[in-house]
Amino acid sequence: MASGNAPASSASPPEVIPPGGGRVSTGVSTQRAATARLRTSLFEDAKRIVEREYASDLSLVDVARRVATSRRQLQRAYAEVGSTTFREQLARVRMERAAEMLGANGLTIREVARRVGYRQPAQFAKAFRRHLGEAPSTYRSNGPGPGPGPGRAVASREA
Repeated sequence: MASGNAPASSASPPEVIPPGGGRVSTGVSTQRAATARLRTSLFEDAKRIVEREYASDLSLVDVARRVATSRRQLQRAYAEVGSTTFREQLARVRMERAAEMLGANGLTIREVARRVGYRQPAQFAKAFRRHLGEAPSTYRSNGPGPGPGPGRAVASREA
């Protein structure tokens, strides 16, 4: 067995772990800052893609590939930098755009659903209610307002 007292070579790791397990760093803080910058950059790049292409069939794997990282690294960037997930951000952007389109009042709910990336209007309506607290038709009737709550009536419709 080799002794732990071998002389350091040029291929030695950048940190020393002394007896007792404490960490003495010779560059970890620089690495952590670099990691933070990388994750911030990944998050911002992915966020721009989602904001630009929210209506297309985006996936975490596809966006990770486009920003030249792994799925897991992009997940970490979303969690650490954005305090969210890819799916939450995609849904939020889609619902914001849908609310804008419904407020303009020129499109059917089916067309709004299609334009924000939903193939099924029922799925869109369910997601819209979850995010904004009321059905798309009610939102359109009431107009843009303060959001869900006492200031916005939620109509119950019978089919």
